[in-house]
Amino acid sequence: MKTIQIKGLDKPVTTLIQGSDYFTPSVFDKVCQVLDRYVEIGGNTIDTAHIYCGGESEVALGMWLKERNNREDVVIFTKGAHHDQHGPRVNREAIKHDLFTSLERLGTDYIDLYGLHRDDPNTPVEVIIDALNEHIEAGRIKAIGGSNWTIERLQEANEYAEANGLVGFSFSSPNLSLAKANEPFWPGCVSMDQKDIAWHETSQLPVLSWSSQARGFFTGRFSKEDRSNEDLVRVFYSEANWDRLDRAEQLAGEKGVTAIQIALAYVLNQPFPTGALIGAQNDKELLSCLEGSEINLTKDEINWLENGQ
Repeated sequence: MKTIQIKGLDKPVTTLIQGSDYFTPSVFDKVCQVLDRYVEIGGNTIDTAHIYCGGESEVALGMWLKERNNREDVVIFTKGAHHDQHGPRVNREAIKHDLFTSLERLGTDYIDLYGLHRDDPNTPVEVIIDALNEHIEAGRIKAIGGSNWTIERLQEANEYAEANGLVGFSFSSPNLSLAKANEPFWPGCVSMDQKDIAWHETSQLPVLSWSSQARGFFTGRFSKEDRSNEDLVRVFYSEANWDRLDRAEQLAGEKGVTAIQIALAYVLNQPFPTGALIGAQNDKELLSCLEGSEINLTKDEINWLENGQ
């Protein structure tokens, strides 16, 4: 499996990152089947978060790590400081609370990739970077990033870090997909546009994309007439995206693959380092993603998929 390098880590990060938002101890057999097979096909990076399944995602992942005794072979990407019912909580206290809780659940003393699950533009980047650097210095975190942070805030944070001899963000985790979002899937979420892509091409800051395959939009299961999935209709139903689906299907036919594999290849063939969070739940889905990750697309094919030109 292809890999990228993220500053702060000795281990490479596989471009396919297995998601765990359905992991719980109650389905531990399934967790083991998926993760064992994911590792078998070459994957090493697993995405989770303090809030997934009320914390049970991290617990289940920790159980698997302990049973397999493979912590040093795995890259853990977890996230914290998500807002709660009272609003934003991107602050020193929330970061510390969520990080320590995640470490305990996962049964580890460090996190490879730690992302702030949301941003709070009212909190100065100085406060956030200073707090995260305390945990980096203590060895609890190897690399930090922003999940659903704008490029403006990422740049501001990294300029502050550089000016003060601190560690800045070495990755970002927004939504990047061939289907462009009409509106945020959840409040506070960030989906990349052409301005964001251009910034990442210049900065070469790696992107770890969630909903990289647009939550199944390219599977062929949906149509303009089928409006049963309200979230998919709200976020991804547009004439421009239906045209992108048509082009993905056309290119897939020419290459002997599927449209959803083309959609995955779109994310992994950007002019900057990228990884794709996948939600595979069985061997068939894992192998489909692996095949998609091996497809090479030219710049002209990327442009044509996006806008037909």
